[in-house]
Amino acid sequence: MMKLGKLQHRSGVFTQFFRFFAPFCGKALLTGVLLAGSISLAFAGGSSEGSGSGKSGQSIVVFVPGVTSGSPIYEMLVAGVQKAVDEKGGTSLKVVEGGFNQAEWESKITSLAASGAYQLIISSNPAMPAICGAVAAKFPKQKFLLLDGQLAGNPQIYTLRYNQREQAYLAGYMAALVSQTMGSAKKLGLVAGQEYPAMNDIILPGFLQGARAVDGSFSVDFRVVGNWYDANKGSELASSMIREGAKVILPIAGGANQGVVQAASESGAKVVWFDVNGYGIKPGVVVGSAILKQDKAAYEKTKLYLEGKLPFGKAELVGVADGYVDFVDDDPVYIQTVSEPIRKKQAEIVTRFRTGAFSLREDGTEIRN
Repeated sequence: MMKLGKLQHRSGVFTQFFRFFAPFCGKALLTGVLLAGSISLAFAGGSSEGSGSGKSGQSIVVFVPGVTSGSPIYEMLVAGVQKAVDEKGGTSLKVVEGGFNQAEWESKITSLAASGAYQLIISSNPAMPAICGAVAAKFPKQKFLLLDGQLAGNPQIYTLRYNQREQAYLAGYMAALVSQTMGSAKKLGLVAGQEYPAMNDIILPGFLQGARAVDGSFSVDFRVVGNWYDANKGSELASSMIREGAKVILPIAGGANQGVVQAASESGAKVVWFDVNGYGIKPGVVVGSAILKQDKAAYEKTKLYLEGKLPFGKAELVGVADGYVDFVDDDPVYIQTVSEPIRKKQAEIVTRFRTGAFSLREDGTEIRN
């Protein structure tokens, strides 16, 4: 067991795997994970086309590093771009699914750029800036719009990265508020699919920081499934956490999230969700949702491109005050299943973030305006 301050460390939807961890692993590991998860690649590399409004003669392609269906982050990406295109006439849009083998992504993006058919390639994944940077060097006229990643100073590439320190802080704050009402130890749980830089350096400490803003004595029991699909292992880890006093858990483990929710449901514990609205997954068990508004980002940045205003070469970091990270507090299930006192306290911190009165740097530095 490794201790990080008061963090205790013991050793699914694949969107989370490819979004968070794929940039840091090799082809062999990716292949092993996918085989173990019995994932079919039958539809990888597929494409669909649509048309809508835009700058006359423009052609855009969305490269999905995985598959779209069943991957909320990528579904939002495609929906946002489609909305922007639909609002401007004369722009064609194609969606290409790159499949789950990251080793093939660069060659597939290279093929798109080499075709000369698309003025803009859009994608979303922390691995994309490095991949597209290499492709851009070969095709100096090709432009890229990349979400959920960072690369500054390349005149062909615009990137936008979400401030997950703020996202995790809101999740931790909510988890601590709920935990206080359950008569449990001042301990929360976080179940991750794998360890990776953003988890260790931003999300995990952000979750703890949010909890300690409620009560400085909170700790986080951090455990790792070891993959992004094993719901049984997720359930086993969550059950152990719950027995040891962590009554509110944040799962960021892909398909293994299902096991965490099941264990919480059977034990009277609670879950806080990440990235998308999760209240409908298990009403009354999922008590918070700290989300990313990828559809909004995709729509607004595509629209800027079509208007000739997208600042290529810039790398933006966006958070709650910018409108791209948030906590879902208007869902009827949340309102019906979470007590009013807790909702009011959570609303206070959420409002401070939204108005810019309070914000966080990725290193955890608190900024009060």
